[in-house]
Amino acid sequence: MVKQLVQLVFLMLPCIGLNAQELSEEAAGVLADSLIAAEKLRYREQAEQQWAQKQIVHPSGAVMKFKFKVFGEKPMGGRSLYISLHGGGNATAEVNDKQWANQIDLYAPKEGVYVAPRAPTNTWMLWHEDFIDDLFDELIKTAVIMEEVDPNKVYLMGYSAGGDGVFQLATRMADRWAAAAMMAGHPNDARPENLRNLPFAVFMGGLDSAYRRNRMAKEWTHTLDSLERVDQGGYMHISHIYPQYGHWMERADTVALDWMASYTRQSNPHKVVWVQDDRPHERFYWLGVPPAEAEHGKGKKIVATIAGQTVSILENDYKAFYIYLNDELIDLDQPITVRYKGTQVMQGRFYRDRLVVAETVNRLDKRQVATVRLNMSSGD
Repeated sequence: MVKQLVQLVFLMLPCIGLNAQELSEEAAGVLADSLIAAEKLRYREQAEQQWAQKQIVHPSGAVMKFKFKVFGEKPMGGRSLYISLHGGGNATAEVNDKQWANQIDLYAPKEGVYVAPRAPTNTWMLWHEDFIDDLFDELIKTAVIMEEVDPNKVYLMGYSAGGDGVFQLATRMADRWAAAAMMAGHPNDARPENLRNLPFAVFMGGLDSAYRRNRMAKEWTHTLDSLERVDQGGYMHISHIYPQYGHWMERADTVALDWMASYTRQSNPHKVVWVQDDRPHERFYWLGVPPAEAEHGKGKKIVATIAGQTVSILENDYKAFYIYLNDELIDLDQPITVRYKGTQVMQGRFYRDRLVVAETVNRLDKRQVATVRLNMSSGD
C-alpha cells in the first residue's frame, strides 16, 4: 500500500509566478468585472454583425443561421435564452428548412430570447457535428452582449432530431445550461452521467416506436431514476411519456418551458461527474484537462467534490488535469486540503492569481471565473 501511494506522485502548481502578488477576494472580483467588460468590448463588433446577419460562421466554414424572438420584460439580472433545435435530418435542404421554420413558432416562453438555429448540415447528424459546440458558445456570447442574457439562464430544447441533439449537447455541455428538455428524440451514444447538476426533462409519445424512441425514453428515465437514488442532490429530472401520442405530442410538451424557467444554472456545484465525450472539451464546471488529454480522453472520467475546505478527487482516469477554484466554491483565505482517492496529497494556502482570472473570463460569466488553478498529475 505504501509503495502504491508513493507511486501516486502529485505535482500541484498554482498558476502564480515567483513575483506574483496575491489578490484579495475583492480585488479579484474587480479584476474579473473589468476583464469581462473588456472582453465584451473586444467582441462587440463581431457580435453586432452576427446578430444583424442572424448567422454564425465557424472557422471550418460551417454556417449556422438562426431566427429569434424576444418575449416579456427584461428582468433585473438579465434575460433568459432558449435555444430550440429543429428536427429533420438526412433529407433535402428544403425539408430541413421547413422544420427550421416550424421550430421558431413552436414554443413561446413567458420571458426570454427564443432562438431557433438552422443546423449547418442536412445529414442525420444535424446537431452531433463537432463544430456545433463552438457555434453554440458563440451564440451564447453574442446573446449575452446583444440582448443582455444572463449566462446562468440559458436553456436547451429540441424536437425529433432536435431532441437527438439535446441528448448529445446537454450531456457534453452540461455546464453551459440551466436546464434542458428533450422532445421525441433518440439518445444514440449519449451518456447520462454528466447530467448530475443539470435538470433534464424527457418528453415522448408512448406510441413513438420509430427507432425505438419510446423504449429509449423509458430506459433513460429508469437510468436517471437510479442515478438520482444513489446520488442525493443530483440528477434532477422529470419524464412525461404520453401513452396516447405518437411522434407528435399535440403541444403537450410545451409545459417544459415553465419547468425549465424555474431553474438557474448550478455554476459551481460541489460535486462534479465528468465523462469525456468523443467531441472533447477542456473544461467542465471547475475541472479541466490539457488539450492533449482532452483529445485522447474519450470515455475518461473524473468525479470530484468540495466539502468545506476539502477538495476530493474520488475517481480519475487522466494523467494530468486541472482544478479551478474561486471564492464561491471555497474560502481561499483559509488553508485547503486536497485528497486523491482517500489520501491527503496536499494542504495549505493557494493564492488568487490574475493570470487565472484572465484565462477564465472568455465565457463572459463572472460566476465561472476562477482565481486559482491547480495543475495536477497522477504520476501514472
